[in-house]
Amino acid sequence: MLVGDDGSETVLKEGVKLDAGTVVDATFMSAKALDAFLAEQIEETKKDGTLFSLHMKATMMKVSDPIIFGHAVKTWLKPVFDKYGDEMKAAGVNPNSGLGDLLERVKDKPEILAAIEEVREQRPPMYMVNSSKGITNLHVPSDVIIDASMPAVIRDGGKGWGPDDAQHDTNCVIPDNSYAPVYDETVKYFQETGKLDPTTSGTVQNVGLMAQKAEEYGSHPTTFEIPAKGTVKMIAANGDVLHEHAVEPGDIWRSATAKQRPIEDWVQLAIDRQAAEGCQAIFWLDENRAHDAELIKYVKPILEAKGVADKFEILSPAKATRKTLETIRKGENSIAISGNVLRDYLTDLFPILELGTSAKMLSIVKLMNGGGLFETGAGGSAPKHVQQLVEENHLRWDSLGEFCALGESFKFLADQKDNAKARVLGKAVEVATQGVLDNDRSPSRKVGQPDNRDSHYWFARYWAEALAAQSDDAEIAAYFAPIAEKLAANEDKIVGELAAVQGSPVDLGGYYHGDEAKTLSVMRPSATLNGILG
Repeated sequence: MLVGDDGSETVLKEGVKLDAGTVVDATFMSAKALDAFLAEQIEETKKDGTLFSLHMKATMMKVSDPIIFGHAVKTWLKPVFDKYGDEMKAAGVNPNSGLGDLLERVKDKPEILAAIEEVREQRPPMYMVNSSKGITNLHVPSDVIIDASMPAVIRDGGKGWGPDDAQHDTNCVIPDNSYAPVYDETVKYFQETGKLDPTTSGTVQNVGLMAQKAEEYGSHPTTFEIPAKGTVKMIAANGDVLHEHAVEPGDIWRSATAKQRPIEDWVQLAIDRQAAEGCQAIFWLDENRAHDAELIKYVKPILEAKGVADKFEILSPAKATRKTLETIRKGENSIAISGNVLRDYLTDLFPILELGTSAKMLSIVKLMNGGGLFETGAGGSAPKHVQQLVEENHLRWDSLGEFCALGESFKFLADQKDNAKARVLGKAVEVATQGVLDNDRSPSRKVGQPDNRDSHYWFARYWAEALAAQSDDAEIAAYFAPIAEKLAANEDKIVGELAAVQGSPVDLGGYYHGDEAKTLSVMRPSATLNGILG
């Protein structure tokens, strides 16, 4: 509830069920402090002669981050909003939608466009999503996704693409003091040591505290932009005030919860993973952060009761970042045990630092009731991949992580249902995946080169060949032998058909809800391959 300074009461949300043992936290971001921070960073960027870039995850934090993004747009164009704010609002401008939408809505207002251009000349150059098209960091909230963008900038030595289509040093602005220290420490570490060698580096496995409701991932139902000055109170049914904050208009208030059963399950998953791997294991929790301190109250007793407390460390994210990087540089492995947002960031950070992509990695999520989720990384790069596909009919999306997920899914099915055939299929997937890597069959970046569809041909071929060659199931071997032979015999024809379609625009029939027939036509352009598989 928001209790206004004028005595008014506004119910922000009611009926939130909180089970016994649930960790409940709440906080808010001051709009005034945010605007001051952004203005300061813009000036610092200009003084340093670097690119300005904002790194967030509006695709996950679907309520809070678009609002923060809108503050960045308003701060960047403050003189314009000061003078033409009412006129732009009347034209339907919502800064939360980004600079691209704003420019479209004022395209017939030359005085506003001139004011925007005048401000642009006074600002530092901006980090670009697409230099050739003039799409900036502030054009679309979901274009720059922190877990993909920050590792890429760090891997490139702190450089990003500027308006001149060249790379320059970049000021990475992250209005989040919970996770910004992870990237700050990573930058400092590589400034001291230089890049990782992927041929000798260890790996980082991730165990994330998953919410029982997907929406808790970003706290969407309990995030609010405050409409008036007053006090936000979180009140239990018995009248106890769990949290309260004095707020002002525009502040962003959010509550998040972590339930006892998922917390306990998370700790047990970490114990099981460490026992299986026998390597370093770190809970990425800051005892000075209230939410983390409450989680630690669960973690320590469980570890002690299981007799494994000596096998784990509990470190703040910044310290855990440093120790983990030191560990994998030595060729040793580490397990990062964290909250789900940070888990999401780390599953991109370390693979991108090593390989330049997280598409070649796999996250396995065991569900509390016995199921499993198998997912790959690189979602942050998807919008640019789709854009290139639509414009050039070249898809550079790397499906290696999906191939890994397919293999693990078969193995999971084999274990859960004692399905021997699923185990054969899963083992052959691993052989095929290795074949894609060994023979460099991953997609290339530029039109005219092999792309995602080529890699799927090679994966299908290697998989069929592995199934035909295995001796655990004669029926499967006999079934796939002629398929493998046809895929190999028609290599030149299939590769030629896949190459022939590249270079021209394609129509998928929509972005979020594409036309199935049109999409299938684009994704399966080889009649020869379709005939063999069909």
